Amino acid sequence: MNECEYCAIDGFYGKKVQETEYWIIFLAPSQRYLGTCVVSLKRQCRDLMELNNEEWIEFGKIVQMMEKALAEILNPSLFNWSCFKNAAFRAKNPKPEIHWHFIPRYKDSVEYQGITFKDPDFGYVPQPIAREIPSEVMDDLFDLIKSAMDKYSI
Repeated sequence: MNECEYCAIDGFYGKKVQETEYWIIFLAPSQRYLGTCVVSLKRQCRDLMELNNEEWIEFGKIVQMMEKALAEILNPSLFNWSCFKNAAFRAKNPKPEIHWHFIPRYKDSVEYQGITFKDPDFGYVPQPIAREIPSEVMDDLFDLIKSAMDKYSI
């Protein structure tokens, strides 16, 4: 049985926003950085060198779609993308899987649905500090992001 929360073979990480032929996009459960998502490969794959050309091409289109959509609706100052896989190596028998963290960054505080989002480490590596927001705000954010991404869908 697969125990990976990212490749979605047995389940999802967060709430699925969109699915393409090779990738699944989730709204991440932690919203320390407003609009944070995860883009996960739909097959088990350990290293970036194992991605095929079609997967890379589609990932490039996803980057364009996500950055356009989030720029339109949330206007972040910049976008960070990371593919660390470090947590997998905390296990005795690591099984890392390809997934990208999409992290919109904000130079100034942002208000969304009455909640203030600050980015105290703007200009530096984003910190993995979890921040849950109320479920109704998360649902509204999901709808907003999904609608914007559907507009630019690949």
